[in-house]
Amino acid sequence: MQYFPPALEHLVEQFAKLPGVGVKSAQRLAFHVLSMPEEEANIFAQAIINAKTAIHYCPVCQNLTQGDGVCPVCSDKHRDQNIVCVVADPKDVMAMERAREYTGVYHVLHGVISPMNHVGPDDLHIKSLVERVASGGVNEVIMATNPDTEGEATAMYLARLLKPFQIRVTRLAYGIPVGSHLEYADDATLMRALEGRREL
Repeated sequence: MQYFPPALEHLVEQFAKLPGVGVKSAQRLAFHVLSMPEEEANIFAQAIINAKTAIHYCPVCQNLTQGDGVCPVCSDKHRDQNIVCVVADPKDVMAMERAREYTGVYHVLHGVISPMNHVGPDDLHIKSLVERVASGGVNEVIMATNPDTEGEATAMYLARLLKPFQIRVTRLAYGIPVGSHLEYADDATLMRALEGRREL
């Protein structure tokens, strides 16, 4: 027995496809959309369509951008073009920018190597990174992929690929998060913290 009209069921199904949205949340979102004034609902729908049509990958770093040409980071003359920070996703660029410490540029892979999920090197934006380094002007590549199995594997694979170019390839340091306690840290985190220790 169908409890909701087919159009509402379809809307719930579409919301449920979003990451982190379960059936209950999808139903709440669908009912919220139905309760919106028609003008607001149209603006919401148009925002999705506009984002899909207007946003594309930067030809240099593969980050998301709008309009013709390169993204704002790549076109910023105050950024250090000699240092490239490699991240898995565009949201990682936002995380790095929030710290307001990094002044180099980025390269977005749009994923990590994950054989379990059938994602190989050819599925990522690795070729454009190698071409970028090969063209010269890059002195350091910072691997900023997540410190999990896939992130580590991706960083090691890229480090091997970039070794012939004789540039500095570094990895983000890991350690004890600020505000946490040693007693709650796992063995791998403690080991990384010891390896990445520095002089005071």
